[in-house]
Amino acid sequence: MSKHSEACCRISPVVDEGYQPKGTYTELNGTKTYVTGPANADRAILSVYDIFGFFPQTIQGADILADSDVERKYQVYVPDFFEGNPAKIEWYPPTDDEKKAKLGKWFQDSALWPNHLPKVRGLLEAAEKNNPSIKSWGIIGYCWGGKMASILAGHEEPLFKAAVQTSPAMIDAGDAANVKIPMMLLASGDETGEEVKAYDDSLSVPKHVEIFDGQVHGFMSARADLKDSKVKAEYERGYKLSLEFFHKHL
Repeated sequence: MSKHSEACCRISPVVDEGYQPKGTYTELNGTKTYVTGPANADRAILSVYDIFGFFPQTIQGADILADSDVERKYQVYVPDFFEGNPAKIEWYPPTDDEKKAKLGKWFQDSALWPNHLPKVRGLLEAAEKNNPSIKSWGIIGYCWGGKMASILAGHEEPLFKAAVQTSPAMIDAGDAANVKIPMMLLASGDETGEEVKAYDDSLSVPKHVEIFDGQVHGFMSARADLKDSKVKAEYERGYKLSLEFFHKHL
């Protein structure tokens, strides 16, 4: 951990079970959204969850991002893109035909990225009406949300100043070539190393790319087994790295 990271980020002890959220749920542009952090923060982060939706590990992550930087605070927004219909965690990993069929049907019905990307601008605009102090945005995406972050970072006029992906889904070096803002990618040991390297090599922006060997896909969100001390330590390290990256670029 760098001296800067130690100075900027002091994460409260991670709760391994029975986490009590610090924020509240509200409606944002017609979408149920978890909101945490100071109501007058001038920097905000859009947190795009994984396919399992509002899991305690992801909500705890949003709270960590909101209040762990001692020099600045963020308001963090976690919209319910799946409208109360996330994938069932018992479907993953899809190790048999039944699980594959259920996950595949759900994905086609609920999770195609082109159906969700157009919602983002309206969500940000609604958040800025809720908090007129917001001057800049970052985005963090988990697994499915990582792909959202990667695509959005490549828009001609990006809505965000910095992006973080963790355990990203469908890593594509073609996305990386289009990225126009600083990008952090924190891969798990389940992602393909060659695809991570190709993505890294295709980035032409300030970046931090790292593979967390030994961690499962989703180690910073719904699939993080925080009762395991090694998983908890890497979960915490991932959030410290993310905070340091946002501190530098947002």
